[in-house]
Amino acid sequence: MPHRLPLFPLNSVLFPGARLPLRVFEERYRRLMGDVLDDPGDAVSGTFGVVGIELGHEVGEASAQLAHVGCTAEVRTARRHADGTFDVVVEGGSRFRVDSVENSGPKGYLRAETTFLPDEVGEGADDYAERVGRLFGVYCERLRGLGVAAEPPRDFPSAPLPLSYTVAATMVVDQGDKQRLLEADHAAQRLQTAAVLLRRENRVLTSLPVLPAEHLPQPEVSLN
Repeated sequence: MPHRLPLFPLNSVLFPGARLPLRVFEERYRRLMGDVLDDPGDAVSGTFGVVGIELGHEVGEASAQLAHVGCTAEVRTARRHADGTFDVVVEGGSRFRVDSVENSGPKGYLRAETTFLPDEVGEGADDYAERVGRLFGVYCERLRGLGVAAEPPRDFPSAPLPLSYTVAATMVVDQGDKQRLLEADHAAQRLQTAAVLLRRENRVLTSLPVLPAEHLPQPEVSLN
């Protein structure tokens, strides 16, 4: 069933269940946030869509290209400043496919016709979940060995579907890898991809005498 969503393009990837802080200062996205907060009926259940920018830096550039799969965002906390900017924290809801984009809405921000994607577990997910759980434990241990405070979340899930999203959101990898994880057809495929990435990262961490600053896990703050 199609859904029409306001779009908030970012140079990052949001996963279902993950939280993401946003600092909103560009005029068109201030209008988007105002619409979502003041009139939830303008969006689907008061949500908007977060979608990655795959090429370019600004929506509207000739080179800009949006990812085909994004995630709905639900505002958990919001602070509107006197100058009209916002500091908000959103939580990922449901994955969606972008079917078509309206580039010239009256308020300046993008809207899209989208289709929500099913969350399926997939064959072999339990075996992959066990493997990823072990690899992620090693990943955290090696980060700690390099002086980085890295602990699995207290409510670290064991079921394949939530585990696949938690690990995907927590790993420190580039946006392209994150997008592949988001687009996986089901939890088994996502966990299989995560296992490959975790093995790679564990090898890298083993070979590093000092962890470069860009690899340090830290909260993402997206400056639109």
